[in-house]
Amino acid sequence: MIKDNIQKFGKFLSAMVMPNIGAFISWGLVTAFFIPTGWMPNESLGELVDPILKYLLPLMVGMTGGYVVAGKRGGVMAAIATMGVIVGVEIPMFIGAMVIGPIAGFTIKKFDELIKDKVPAGFEMLVNNFSIGILGVFFVIIGFKTIGPIILVITTFLKNGAEVIIQNGLISLVSIFIEPAKVLFLNNAINHGVLGPIGIEQVQETGKSIMFLLESNPGPGLGVILAYLLYGKGVAKQSASGAAIIHFLGGIHEIYFPYILMNPALIISVIAGGAAGAFTFSVLGAGLVATPSPGSIFALVAMSPKGGIIQVLLGVIVAIIVSFIIAVPLVKRAAKNEEKNDKQMEEKEGILTMETTKEKEVKKETIKKIVFACDAGMGSSAMGATKLRNRIKSLDLDIEVANSSVDTIPKDADIVVSHVNLVERAKRNSPNAEHIFIESFLKDDKIEELFKRLEEKSKNNLACEVKSEDIMIEEKLSVLSEKNILLGLKSETKEEAIERAGKLLVSRGYVKEEYIDAMQERERVVSTYIGMGVAIPHGIGEAKRQIEASGIVVLQYPEGVNFGEELAYLVIGIAGVGDEHLEILSNIAISLEDLELVDRLSKTENKKDILDVFQK
Repeated sequence: MIKDNIQKFGKFLSAMVMPNIGAFISWGLVTAFFIPTGWMPNESLGELVDPILKYLLPLMVGMTGGYVVAGKRGGVMAAIATMGVIVGVEIPMFIGAMVIGPIAGFTIKKFDELIKDKVPAGFEMLVNNFSIGILGVFFVIIGFKTIGPIILVITTFLKNGAEVIIQNGLISLVSIFIEPAKVLFLNNAINHGVLGPIGIEQVQETGKSIMFLLESNPGPGLGVILAYLLYGKGVAKQSASGAAIIHFLGGIHEIYFPYILMNPALIISVIAGGAAGAFTFSVLGAGLVATPSPGSIFALVAMSPKGGIIQVLLGVIVAIIVSFIIAVPLVKRAAKNEEKNDKQMEEKEGILTMETTKEKEVKKETIKKIVFACDAGMGSSAMGATKLRNRIKSLDLDIEVANSSVDTIPKDADIVVSHVNLVERAKRNSPNAEHIFIESFLKDDKIEELFKRLEEKSKNNLACEVKSEDIMIEEKLSVLSEKNILLGLKSETKEEAIERAGKLLVSRGYVKEEYIDAMQERERVVSTYIGMGVAIPHGIGEAKRQIEASGIVVLQYPEGVNFGEELAYLVIGIAGVGDEHLEILSNIAISLEDLELVDRLSKTENKKDILDVFQK
């Protein structure tokens, strides 16, 4: 429970920064290129650096924090409040924005709840605007006079503490806390909520900061993955090559967390690798100008200051080597007992699922949406969703595959795929979905089982389609006969035409009389005119209960019936048992796709002409 709450808090912190990462990268590139010590020094363009850093970025972070809590109104309130902390001090106010933004959003949310249904009609806009205006003044003053100065003291303390650690050569010790926290999916919270603000403050003074390298260094994770690639067994070894590419080049660090979790002793290797990398960065004076997000080697290079790439790369290489050397014997030992470990993992996962959820497994028969969920909803889940989406394209299934944060899983998700470490949050945020908990988004037996299940579903659908076509051919004579066709009718209103079609369906024994009202209601909601002079009135939803058998009736109006702005010359009433109305609609649409044919049928005096078309 404590871990769950920590993850939620970390997710909340990162949720304020992650949507604005593009803006941070833009600022980082402007800084890297145009400051006096940059790649392409430019005095004019260099003037963009300070305003973006001090005004735009904190304002975006604060506004996002308010939006997360209370939507658009929360965002507006937070933006006003954030300006108070920005103007109140001289340093970049990221921490201040992350504090006052959510508080301001929460305040307007509670105010809206308090006055709900109490505002006189016609005064809604007045109250909405003035509530934000008045409360905004209060918060901008609070931010200016109180929160800003307090955060200044805290930030100065953190910055000085970081400098003391660096000056005394203790920066390596930070990895003792960072690496275990990353494995608990707190990487985004650490990077953007703690290290980022300190690093930005240092960039103002020195033009770079080592803080941006401590969490984002891909070296420790790559060392572990390479150990599995060379000395691992089974699925872990098979998936390691792909994981290495995605982790190191794609910057999705979550991909290596399962490799640590399946052999917890490996936490020693990433701590040592992180410490070695941090020590190397410190000795060589390495640093970045902005947060490299995601933590790809390409991002690290892009955010390196002029003349600083070699130092960054050396720190990453040292981290890889140290992590790999320590990981190898641990991986080898685990490989010798692979079968035993696999059994223990299965038992552990089974107990975890049974005891934590205390629910029976849900199996969805109808699958319309599959959601991959991770902590931030942007890294490993996006990769997993893309991979499955590409695999099932050939299955011709009408299934949406999406990704999201584990805290914002869509309510219409039928199946949710998430990591075993996120069991509690996934279950709580999507209680009605079928859950699949995996060890790795890259390659996992449960994902393979899901794919096989979808593959089988595709085969069954194809068999049903073939069977349905055969049934339709066999039943065409029974659903439509000459007695179901009326020719040469005089024009009348569409309501009268639908009434006539409904009564004919009733007299022929296809539906009960209540079905006629459902046909009229369907027409009032959405017109059943399909174009080319044809209307197909029918009932849906609860009206299905009034259907006795599938049937079609055809009413011919040579002079037409007005369906809105169009004339229908053929009014075809239908009733389908189950989903047969969809098959009937499809067959009618295919049969009448020729405009000249429709014109001929609207004038024919021979019922057999209509029968011949629909019975092809």
